[in-house]
Amino acid sequence: MMFKVLHVKSTGALLEYTVDHSATHVKWHVSSLSPVGPVIQSEEAVFHHGAVILYKAIDHNPSLSFRVYIATNNESFIKDISKSVKHSSKKFMKIDKPPVCQKLLQNGKKYRLISEPEAEITPEEIEFVDGSLLKLKSYSEVYLEQPAEFKLLLVEMDSEEIVWKAKLRECDWVQHDQNPNVSKSGTSGNRRRKMSSSLPDEVVYDKRMKQIDTSDGVKTKTLLTDTQLINLAEKLGKEWVKIAIANLKLKISDIDAILEKKEDVTINKFRMLKKWQEKEQSNATAQNLWNCLKNVNSVEVQDVLKAVGAFCERKSHLEPALVKRSEVELLCRGVTEG
Repeated sequence: MMFKVLHVKSTGALLEYTVDHSATHVKWHVSSLSPVGPVIQSEEAVFHHGAVILYKAIDHNPSLSFRVYIATNNESFIKDISKSVKHSSKKFMKIDKPPVCQKLLQNGKKYRLISEPEAEITPEEIEFVDGSLLKLKSYSEVYLEQPAEFKLLLVEMDSEEIVWKAKLRECDWVQHDQNPNVSKSGTSGNRRRKMSSSLPDEVVYDKRMKQIDTSDGVKTKTLLTDTQLINLAEKLGKEWVKIAIANLKLKISDIDAILEKKEDVTINKFRMLKKWQEKEQSNATAQNLWNCLKNVNSVEVQDVLKAVGAFCERKSHLEPALVKRSEVELLCRGVTEG
């Protein structure tokens, strides 16, 4: 192929000859530092390195909603997509899956997005164009009414060839700590940490868990979220099956059902904790989990207990303060007498 370089100068635009080219670069004798770009004259269809970029909508609905962008694999286009998502009225999280297409995408050719099991996809068919210069970036919405793991495939319509695929699991969209910029320090917090550092670990755990109880004996229900459970699952060690049966009172049939899916070990441990949560229902609190695991002699489990204790301590500071009934009566009496 013969390339030329479009060179825009103050006197006008020129087409200048190149010295050489490769798959990624064009060599050219620099005459002045003004805007340039490679140009090729061809009647052949233009092919692009493609990338599929996924974002999930963050909301309180149990359903799942994703944006699927099919883009040319260049930095400026991908940055434009990121900016577009950032300035959307909705909140999104990026789903990390291998983005690069297995085949070059052809300009003007149509591709179909398929979900297994079936999901609501709008639009299903996409005509690929290099939208680098377009302000609004096109995407497909994938909607599932019930959350479940699923596969996404991008298929070239002419050949029915799969050019990209990915499997999305629950752990891909479980949200971790979304507030890394929130300050966790303070003079009172520092003082508390210094005091607790001189105490044995077991005493610290007990103090943390007891702080959740009010002086009236009313216990704050600190239910564990999926985010907390996946974090705990990552810290459990190889003894998780023994812990599930001996400490969390799960049945062997429950463990067999989890292992049958042949998933990642962390996901197995997460499902084990979810099974315990389903069994306990309203009693699936951090306090209850701590009581179940505190007598297990394992370094990995002790790490889990630390995580539970830290979570409960943070949660207790966020709960509204509960006032004793006697204090309320005294306040009311004071107002009446006044």
